[in-house]
Amino acid sequence: MTILVTGASGNLGHLVVERLLARGTAASDIVAGARIPDKAAALADRGVRVVPLDYDRADTVAVALEGVDRVLLVSGSEVGKRVAQHRAVIDAAAGVELLVYTSLFRATESPLPLATEHVQTEQAIAASGLPATILRNNWYSENYAADVVRAGETGEIVASVGDGRVSSASRVDYADAAAVVLRGEGHAGRVYELAGDEAWGYDELAAAAGELLGRDVVYRRLTTEEHVAALEAAGLDAGTAGFVAALDAGIAQGGLEASERILSELTGRPTTPLIEGLRAAL
Repeated sequence: MTILVTGASGNLGHLVVERLLARGTAASDIVAGARIPDKAAALADRGVRVVPLDYDRADTVAVALEGVDRVLLVSGSEVGKRVAQHRAVIDAAAGVELLVYTSLFRATESPLPLATEHVQTEQAIAASGLPATILRNNWYSENYAADVVRAGETGEIVASVGDGRVSSASRVDYADAAAVVLRGEGHAGRVYELAGDEAWGYDELAAAAGELLGRDVVYRRLTTEEHVAALEAAGLDAGTAGFVAALDAGIAQGGLEASERILSELTGRPTTPLIEGLRAAL
């Protein structure tokens, strides 16, 4: 069985390949697709076949999928372009026995502005008729590493999430779940809502940052309007500032708080605690 992992030079895709190897998949059975193959040289050194795969170049997608049995479609990072990019993989995947896609936690009901492209991709997968598994990932704890670094200078975590809580996990947790699904049986047709075992609020994020930094850190609450103004003052354009503030507004509405423990059930171990995920990222 040959498994293709797209986006293999990125943080998540690279870790999925690592977890496939760790769980016993032979390097010769893994194909790592990367826009810039040289960035996945470490995987090639371990015997993994690295091939060019650029979502914007359908020819590279088609060649990468030749002879592949299972595919992990790691969602692209270019907001606004992702549906077309994902369709290139979906269209080329005809005949595979399983397509796995990394979507967004509770995508169909999520208040986060990122949800639309994920829902459209899920719909495209359903329309294709391919046997598929949807992995709806919550936030990565590593997303907050920059906030912790900034707090080292300011003593603050600044956000407009109100009392919203986040059920994050580390990328390696999500990567391990993807590896389990790619290697296993009985996952076709399933939608998995994946999240960390414990939800946390931004006061707890500030406390974790303070422990890692060895200084006091507090969570400073902003309104959405104050947040947009602060981001624009820091140099972001109005569209980007509004998008970032809208993410926080979605968190405030409960978009990333979970009670499910499907992620740890799939991997067979507890998810990485917030502070340990941040420690590793830093």
